[in-house]
Amino acid sequence: MNTAVSSGETPCDVRFGQVGLACVRVREANPAAICEDLERRLHSAPQMFSRTAVVLDLSHLSALPDDGTVDALLEAVRAAGMLPVGLAYGDSQTEALAQRMGLPTIARFREAFERAGVGAAAPPPATGAAREAPAASDPAPAQPLTGQQHNRNVRSGQQIYARDRDLTITAGVANGAEVIADGSIHVYGALRGRALAGAQGDEDARIFCTDFRPELISIAGHYRVFEEIPRSFEGRAVQCRLEGEKLLIEKL
Repeated sequence: MNTAVSSGETPCDVRFGQVGLACVRVREANPAAICEDLERRLHSAPQMFSRTAVVLDLSHLSALPDDGTVDALLEAVRAAGMLPVGLAYGDSQTEALAQRMGLPTIARFREAFERAGVGAAAPPPATGAAREAPAASDPAPAQPLTGQQHNRNVRSGQQIYARDRDLTITAGVANGAEVIADGSIHVYGALRGRALAGAQGDEDARIFCTDFRPELISIAGHYRVFEEIPRSFEGRAVQCRLEGEKLLIEKL
């Protein structure tokens, strides 16, 4: 049944905003192995991974797989219970592949891709004129951004994102809530939901919490779920940090 649209109104709205996406970084183009690995993760934390929207990142393979292999990788993600929604940003070959697959490339991963130097062109060498330019012509250094504060409880289903800065929560984070920061996260209350620091790849970011009971913590994409966190940390004041590839939890 058709419903008439009032004069002056459009039949739909389109808005862009912060969207929570998981990234499946493919290190081996083996669909069966990837499906098995993802199924294991989903079994360990179904509330985190069941029907999670994911981006497939092919940038860590030595060569871009052919269309048939990529299609099999996408099907492996679906078979594991997750939902692939796009490919991570890459070079022109990745763009063409995404078009053939009928998928978008996700711009959110552009900065991390280029920062890693994958497929990015080297900057041109400085000319003599550029080297001799007076200091007055140099751009002024960027002013540091102040941290973002949230002074109320973060409710279930709510997401708070601090872009390019730290995030401080002076209340609690409920189950099913999500707090994200490109810098560090400070929670002066009970952390029962998800906390993702270093969202754009900052491995020096940390998570500080006075009452630690999270569903999931993540720093620069390295994560641990509730089932993997020793019970000795539950309810304690802790800090979380990266040491190499390992996400460490330490009592304060």
